[in-house]
Amino acid sequence: MKKIIFIGLILFLISLTSEAQKEDRLVLYARIIDGDTVPVVPLKQVTIVSMKIINSKINARRYTKLVRNVKKVYPYAKLAGIKLREYEVLLLAAESDKERKQLMKQAEDELKEEYEDDLRKLTFSQGRILIKLVDRETGDSSYELVQELRGRFVAFFWQTFARIFGYDLKARYDPEGEDKEIENIVRLIESGKI
Repeated sequence: MKKIIFIGLILFLISLTSEAQKEDRLVLYARIIDGDTVPVVPLKQVTIVSMKIINSKINARRYTKLVRNVKKVYPYAKLAGIKLREYEVLLLAAESDKERKQLMKQAEDELKEEYEDDLRKLTFSQGRILIKLVDRETGDSSYELVQELRGRFVAFFWQTFARIFGYDLKARYDPEGEDKEIENIVRLIESGKI
């Protein structure tokens, strides 16, 4: 009887150690290169952002203001990209030009009702940043979007109106040039650093 209990206990302990060893295993994909087996390990994406060296109080205030402005308008730019994709699907499903115009008018009314008050409260620099970020999110300048969705005449009208107040709807987003700071701030926002 003692032998049976002893053998049962040993078998139980062996099964526990084999289970523990199974949990320690790591399954990797491998690729054979020139006869060698090389493991392929998927890694999380890493975003590297160069931090700007701020050498004066004036530049520190300017950068802080830029961060605040980008944080305020970036959600609206993301929303513009999402809404544009939604409306493109609806417009492609429309059967006639009349139906497309009606859909665009309805979409414009919905957006005005929901976001007009918030957008009217934006400062001049926030508006300028929003125009750039809309280009970043959609791939088209604000002028091109208005021209595509509402027509050339309406786009020309809004561009002229914007130029009177110092905006340019044709402004393009340049993440490697003049908008490099904005791009760095957006990457920091997306990675959750700020």
